Amino acid sequence: MNTDLLKSELEYRTSRSGGKGGQSVNKLETKVEARFNVAESNALSDAEKILVQEKLAHLISSEGILSVTNQTARSQLANKDLATAKLITRIEKALRPRKKRRPTAIPEEVKQARAEEKRRRSAIKANRRGDWEQ
Repeated sequence: MNTDLLKSELEYRTSRSGGKGGQSVNKLETKVEARFNVAESNALSDAEKILVQEKLAHLISSEGILSVTNQTARSQLANKDLATAKLITRIEKALRPRKKRRPTAIPEEVKQARAEEKRRRSAIKANRRGDWEQ
């Protein structure tokens, strides 16, 4: 994945942020949405595109656009940088191969502790029984 090329392919949209803001809340558009067209990207190889589309399917629209928004900062530029970083992080995480799980054996001490607990619980329940059940 070519990060610099990916950054150049991003498209940004701005809108008014929600939440507190005082007098300037209705004038400034500080919320930023970073949009990335996965299918038409030159920054990703065909195999990478397939991986991203599979793993991030819940974030990709029907037009094939992956979008991420950010409105935590008070300035549009800071939100743009944060949205870009968030989008790149998600793509990198989708491209990272998943580790195979190696099953491990249950330690002998754990087996013995479980057996001892079962014996203890059994004895407690056996002591509850009265003479009428025998």
